[in-house]
Amino acid sequence: MRLSGFTFGRNLVKLDYPVVESITSILPLVDEMVVNVGASEDNTLEVIQSIPSPKIKIIESIWDEQMRRDGRVLSYQANIALSQCSGDWAFYIQADEVVHENDLPIIEAAVKKYADEERILGLMFRYYHLDGDYWSINPWRYRKEIRLIKNDGKLEVCGDACGFHTKEDKLFMKDGPKSRWAWSGAHIYHYGWVKTTPRALLERKKSLEFFYHDDSYLEQKYSRLEDLKIDYYDILKEFRGTHPSVMKKRVEESGRLAKRRNRWLNFRFYKEVFTHGFKG
Repeated sequence: MRLSGFTFGRNLVKLDYPVVESITSILPLVDEMVVNVGASEDNTLEVIQSIPSPKIKIIESIWDEQMRRDGRVLSYQANIALSQCSGDWAFYIQADEVVHENDLPIIEAAVKKYADEERILGLMFRYYHLDGDYWSINPWRYRKEIRLIKNDGKLEVCGDACGFHTKEDKLFMKDGPKSRWAWSGAHIYHYGWVKTTPRALLERKKSLEFFYHDDSYLEQKYSRLEDLKIDYYDILKEFRGTHPSVMKKRVEESGRLAKRRNRWLNFRFYKEVFTHGFKG
């Protein structure tokens, strides 16, 4: 059984994405790693090329900035990478997502378990959303996503590239019939909102919203901002687990965003729970 990995992105160095760590984290699991690198304003391509692995297959692309509505260009670029995957399974990992080495054998076992079950089209992963720094989890972000699929042409990345739908009926896998997927038993560590500076956090958010809104919206919202602060930091959950080993250097070179008292003693925490429910 052959397993492919795939990802995409552009300006990933400029936006402080842990793309090297992301790719490296699943290299032991996959037979090939397809990386669709969009034309960038930084050295993203050179950084990807520097990863010492014969498994990596690089595609270069130009992003169509006319496809800015609802983030559709993101799924378009993800599907370019998926189309080049030759494996029986395809592992989709975004450039700010990392897999823990302890989860690799668990994922491999799940692939073997469901390989011959025709009804299972993909495997679902739970998420740790690190937010602000490496010691804080945001439990109110999305809690699960399909990240590993059978590469038989039945699925494609959809919407703004968060997940998959079936080509036949366009049903979003995460919300569609649960009989179509199974739990992988593993987690994705999402580091997209951990940035070295408030300015970097602002640039990350602007880069995302560029593919959802027009220039007038971005000008109105961001022209007067010089950075972006996380005003909900004091109600985030303390992360007490271990990070994937590929993130060791980033974690050691970082520090806490701020001091945080016990969230259970914070009135704002209960307000959030009342509004959105307790998520952990």
